[in-house]
Amino acid sequence: MFEVFDKPLADPVQLPLAGSIRTSVIIITVYLLFVLKLGRKLMDKHEALQLRGVLKFYNIGQVLFNSVIFVGGIHLLFVQKPYNLNCMQVLPQDHELKSTERTLSYLYHLNKVLDLMDTIFFVLRKKQRQITFLHVFHHVFMVFTSHMLIRFYGFGGHVFLICMFNVLVHIVMYGYYYASSQSVNVQESLWWKKYLTLGQLVQFLMMFLHCMYTYFQPNCSASRGVIYVISSASAFMFLMFTKFYIKTYIRPKEVKSKGKVN
Repeated sequence: MFEVFDKPLADPVQLPLAGSIRTSVIIITVYLLFVLKLGRKLMDKHEALQLRGVLKFYNIGQVLFNSVIFVGGIHLLFVQKPYNLNCMQVLPQDHELKSTERTLSYLYHLNKVLDLMDTIFFVLRKKQRQITFLHVFHHVFMVFTSHMLIRFYGFGGHVFLICMFNVLVHIVMYGYYYASSQSVNVQESLWWKKYLTLGQLVQFLMMFLHCMYTYFQPNCSASRGVIYVISSASAFMFLMFTKFYIKTYIRPKEVKSKGKVN
């Protein structure tokens, strides 16, 4: 069963945190232990930390980090144009833009690992209500899947455009987090949060449609396994975020409306 992990890396260039899958397993295990158990026990003995300066630095850093990936990715996709957008495949090792594809894809994976800090900060600030199943599952899934794709599929290819959808949403999201950390009015404003969730829903829909478009292209040899994984994950995430959207933004309005009628 585990023999599949003995196969050579899809890309012969080994980079830190993107080689053996054990690395991500260890990171995820430590993350889950801290956010679900050890961190909570630790904070039971202490007051919630404010971390305003740390969060300011972190959110600005995330905006810049995601912007670098996005600008570099868009330049590769639409200026240098190494891909056939109808059937995107991993660039061969001797391609002149392979190092660019690899670097941007690797930065994306590192960014997903960095995203785990979102939950760590929730624990340290005692924001337990924000540590939902959807939140934790989403972070774990992104780290593990991005590493698995690098391990067995390689850097870039079909998932490259999909990553651009994700980093664009994260630029807006961390921009909002920064603004909310500086202003109570922004923090308490629901319309920002509502449209952030809608942006995530659009992201998952675009990812799914991109997979379906690629799947039905004649004579396209893009990995069917990758398409199945990404399309299934996108559909699942779309349903989960839709459920969250309805619960958070639609049902409360219905309850208020009924209260006014009564």
